[in-house]
Amino acid sequence: MTLIDRILDLALLPAGELPTPALAMARFSLFDWLVCGRAGITEPLAGKLRQLAEEEGGRGTASVFGGAPAPARMAALVNGATSHALDYDDTHFGHIGHTSVGIYPAALAAGETVGASAQAVVEAFLVGAEGSIRIGMALGSVHYNRGFHQTATAGAFGAAIAAGRLFGLTREQIRVAIGLCATRASGLKSQFGTMGKPYNAGIAAANGVECARLAALGFTSADDGLMNAQGFIPTHSDAPDPEAGWEAPPPQTFLFQDIKYKLHACCHGTHAMIEALRTVRGDENVGIGDIAAMVLRTNPRWLSVCDIKAPRTGLEVKFSYNWLAGMVLAGRDTARDDTYTDALAADPQLAVFADRITVEGDPALTDMQAEGLLQLTDGRSLAFSHDLARRLGEEELAAGLAAKAAALLGEEGDRLRQAVETLDRLTAADLGALVGAPA
Repeated sequence: MTLIDRILDLALLPAGELPTPALAMARFSLFDWLVCGRAGITEPLAGKLRQLAEEEGGRGTASVFGGAPAPARMAALVNGATSHALDYDDTHFGHIGHTSVGIYPAALAAGETVGASAQAVVEAFLVGAEGSIRIGMALGSVHYNRGFHQTATAGAFGAAIAAGRLFGLTREQIRVAIGLCATRASGLKSQFGTMGKPYNAGIAAANGVECARLAALGFTSADDGLMNAQGFIPTHSDAPDPEAGWEAPPPQTFLFQDIKYKLHACCHGTHAMIEALRTVRGDENVGIGDIAAMVLRTNPRWLSVCDIKAPRTGLEVKFSYNWLAGMVLAGRDTARDDTYTDALAADPQLAVFADRITVEGDPALTDMQAEGLLQLTDGRSLAFSHDLARRLGEEELAAGLAAKAAALLGEEGDRLRQAVETLDRLTAADLGALVGAPA
């Protein structure tokens, strides 16, 4: 079968064939997405996009984080960018993308528009996320390494699949939506460290809604927007692999189950290092003043993402191995978003320590691994390592996400958790009420 045929089969999987464990992870992602979106309401980017939505007007059919309802496409744009504003949302390392922020906004906007149940929104999200992961894997690492932001590129296809499923599109209409998305999807990593990065997530969600709606209205597009001679994958990857990942096809296997959640408010590529240094600091009782030098080894792809040597802003600190290592060893809180101020980027203690750190690319390490060595002032050497690939149990994950929600939102975080736990009794409109509640 061709890649497009496999994706279409996935898009139309009956709800009863969706694996229960994958649906459970999709519920965790819903909770995490709501928390990240609500916490991002006060970010400057979110206010500017709400202003844009008000200026454009239109029939308000879908809820907006902290604002008035807007047309579905615009709501998806605002909500996608707002929920990615803190860069604190989930990541799938199979294609190096943030699934929730690009796809849940499209699913919710479409679900509210058609009066769907909350469970149908979760199911559509899961199918769309799985589609984006498998398209991202077909694009391969070369796509990401060349500078494309897969949250926005592969994510846009997932958003189109999710929205198309809720809009009730036929197989051929979903084919059209994917074809249109092939000419619409976009997003560059050069935007990292600016408002353009979360905007990329909003673009993905908005593109998905738009392409699905146009397909419903009778638009036409290329028969195979993914793999035809000048389709999205051949034009955006020098080493496409349409067979990647399909030795374990759905519904028996959903790659989405390997989703990873952020428990630190910074780039996910730095989390393995953070966890490793936290362990060493706790086990060996060492601090920043005890370190004469540090060597970090990480997968080479992260060197173009989170190796900012001298961050100028709090946002850039989130993409700086050197600064984050110093923060951990100095006992600074990496989990709270309000830690990452512009003043932190000018911290003299962290600036001095940053010069003691060497960061090296090691292709033998996966995207989720970090290893290194601390040279102590007393002459000792301490090795450190961590692998994010280990799956957390549901209880451990639930506890971690609840703690994160409490840190970001206080009591509101617990109310969101309780709402998601009653998902079977909720509608998309109920989820929209949680999104659009006053800040």
